[in-house]
Amino acid sequence: MERLTSAEENRERIRAVESLFGSGGKPLYQDGRILVGEGRLMKQSRKGQQPKAFFLFSDILVYGSIILNGRWYTKQQIIPLESVQLDDLKDSISSKNRWLIRTPRKSFFVAASCQEEKQAWIEHMNDCQSKLLLSGRHTLGSDFAVTWIPDEASPNCMRCSLKFTMANRRHHCRSCGYLVCGACSKNRVVIEHIHPTKPLRICQQCHIELGDQELVAPETIRQRGNSEGRLSSDEEGMEVYSMEEETEENLEDQDLDMNMSSWSPYVYLNPQNFRP
Repeated sequence: MERLTSAEENRERIRAVESLFGSGGKPLYQDGRILVGEGRLMKQSRKGQQPKAFFLFSDILVYGSIILNGRWYTKQQIIPLESVQLDDLKDSISSKNRWLIRTPRKSFFVAASCQEEKQAWIEHMNDCQSKLLLSGRHTLGSDFAVTWIPDEASPNCMRCSLKFTMANRRHHCRSCGYLVCGACSKNRVVIEHIHPTKPLRICQQCHIELGDQELVAPETIRQRGNSEGRLSSDEEGMEVYSMEEETEENLEDQDLDMNMSSWSPYVYLNPQNFRP
């Protein structure tokens, strides 16, 4: 009876998380999946730190932007735990309680409100991952995306030192994460663990270091046509570069509820049938 009650409580908790993301979120409930904990973390984005709602399950990590705290979240992101690597970071004067979450498609820094909360997140994520791998049905990932250098880190291109302006815009090399100008990042290459088919922007130095790896010529990208047969620009044809860097990243990191007093700390649900 206790086991059945626990399973029902877990099901209701997961359904409640699903409802928070509304129709824009993917279904989260499935047999065997357990909601382990939830809370708010500060996620480092291109434009600075943003509060995110995070949910730790026995096999996945889910996070999203906060529209109305505790009522409405959006931009749901789902990360399989077998594809995660955690790197603990020492505190500094400018940053505390941070760690790095590496995934194949994107790697990013997060920060907790205190050291105890940070350690709880890391401990439970690692234990969930260990139990997942011990089941024998999952394999630990080995390829991870680089972390992007924040926009404010440099006013100049990190390859040619040319100053960024409204005309000379910032971009990120997908291979090294450096801030580079358009002239220093004309080459494109498929980085399979980020996207299996989409050519992504890389800087000139990474182009040289990649050597014989098949690259996509910029002129090929520019000549791609759209569905109406008209030629498309870089951004329109490949849906990368400024579209990926500004639209996707900024939308994911745009939270409307910024009231710090409304945050809830990490809550470990201590499910009876799954103890990290």
